[in-house]
Amino acid sequence: MPRLRQVGKADAGPLAQQIYTMLFGERDPVKEPGTATGTPGNWWTVFALVPDAFKHTTEGFQFYRSKNRKLDPKLRELGQIRAGFARGSQFVFSQHCKACRDVGLTEEQIQAIPHWQIADCYAPIERALLAYTDCLVLQGGRVPEAIFDAMKKHLSDEEILEFTYITATYDMHATMSRALRLEYDDVDERVVEIAAPAGASADVMSMVDKQGKD
Repeated sequence: MPRLRQVGKADAGPLAQQIYTMLFGERDPVKEPGTATGTPGNWWTVFALVPDAFKHTTEGFQFYRSKNRKLDPKLRELGQIRAGFARGSQFVFSQHCKACRDVGLTEEQIQAIPHWQIADCYAPIERALLAYTDCLVLQGGRVPEAIFDAMKKHLSDEEILEFTYITATYDMHATMSRALRLEYDDVDERVVEIAAPAGASADVMSMVDKQGKD
C-alpha cells in the first residue's frame, strides 16, 4: 500500500474527479483500484491529497505532449524510460516501455535500455541523449562538455532545454514513486541482512583471517 492516504472519489477535487472518471469510469479508485494499463492507479489517488500538486503534475503531462514541443517524441521517451530505469522505478520504466512503443521506438531499442552503452541499435543523437540522461539522474547534472557537443550537433538549444526539463521531471516522478511506494514501486527493501544458520560463526571473514595466520 502507498505510504500516504489516498483520496476517494467523493472527496476528490474537481480536476481529480475529472481524471478519475477518465481513468476509472464510475468506480471509486480507492475501493476498486486498477487502470487500463494494469497499474493500481494509486499515483493519482495519492497526488489528489494536494489539489495544487495534482494540477501541477497533470499540466506537466500536458506540457511534454503538447504540439508546441520542438523535441521529437522518440527522443523524449528515451530520456523518460532511461530515467525510470536508472532511478530504479519499476513503475516509470514499465509505463514508458509502453509509451516508447506508442511513439515508434523498436522493441530492440526498448529492450536495450538497461545496457544501452553496448547496444548498437541507437543513432548517435540517441546515444548522446542516453548518456546525458545518465548524467542528469546518476551524476546530479554533472555533464561533460563532450556530451553537450554531441547533442548540439543534432539539436537546437530549445530542444535540449525541453529534453532536460522533461527528463529531470521524470527523475522526480521516479524518486517520488519509490519513496511513497506508489504503483509498481510498492515493494519492500530487498537489501537486508540474511540471518546465518543457528550456531554458525557471526563473522566468516574472521575465520578466513585466522586460517591465514595458522
